[in-house]
Amino acid sequence: MNSPSLPPLVELRDLTFGYGDRVILKHLSFNVPRGQVTALMGVSGGGKTTVLRLMGGQIRASQGQLLFDGQDVTTLQQDALYAARRRMGMLFQFGALFTDMSVFDNVAFPLREHTALSEVLIRDIVLMKLDAVGLRGARDLLPSEISGGMSRRVALARAIALDPDLIMYDEPFAGLDPISLGTAARLIRRLNDSLGITSVVVSHDVNETFEIADHVVILANGGVAAQGTPAELRDSSDPLIHQFVHGLSDGPVPFHYPAPSVAEDYERRPA
Repeated sequence: MNSPSLPPLVELRDLTFGYGDRVILKHLSFNVPRGQVTALMGVSGGGKTTVLRLMGGQIRASQGQLLFDGQDVTTLQQDALYAARRRMGMLFQFGALFTDMSVFDNVAFPLREHTALSEVLIRDIVLMKLDAVGLRGARDLLPSEISGGMSRRVALARAIALDPDLIMYDEPFAGLDPISLGTAARLIRRLNDSLGITSVVVSHDVNETFEIADHVVILANGGVAAQGTPAELRDSSDPLIHQFVHGLSDGPVPFHYPAPSVAEDYERRPA
């Protein structure tokens, strides 16, 4: 768990980002505590994946700061940015494994790309990482020969191959059956605690995410709508947070797309 004396691993300060005139995030500020699982949630299109891309320096904010262990990612030059990225792991939505590589080679890929380790050491590390996700026995299989849940676990082994300080998860539960979903969630929590890392999880799955998260940030309208522990958000009286957490069909986010009144629409008969 995070020590109160330690600064956050990631800090977003007054961050603004958009595409042209379309603003996605506006004056966004929140912290990611060290050693904890922080969930990033909100309605679709609210900028959650955009935040992950900003953390990794794939895109840059037009305003504000994004600090990773005290370094402002928005100002880092290429070499310094690549060095920072080597301290980050990313689990992409649906895994994004290399389809023509074996499970073993997928996990070995970052080690071969970013270190000068011998193949003997790489083999030992890969087997350790695969064992951590329960798939050491699948090392010689291709991604096409394993299930979607297993693919996600292989991708997680690859994400932790370089022993990162931060792991970012983009929709790690999407498309998984209940058994695979529960396995993935417990694995995220266990690896976070056993490896002493920090995790940021983007997810729409409220129940499973709330089970493993220490801290939850809910985005809406380009900023933070609410943040706190899962228990605090479940008890929130804010109408938007209540609607989101409890999965209600109507509320501040309406069920009906804006339209003329029913009477007006039915009066518009073709000539």
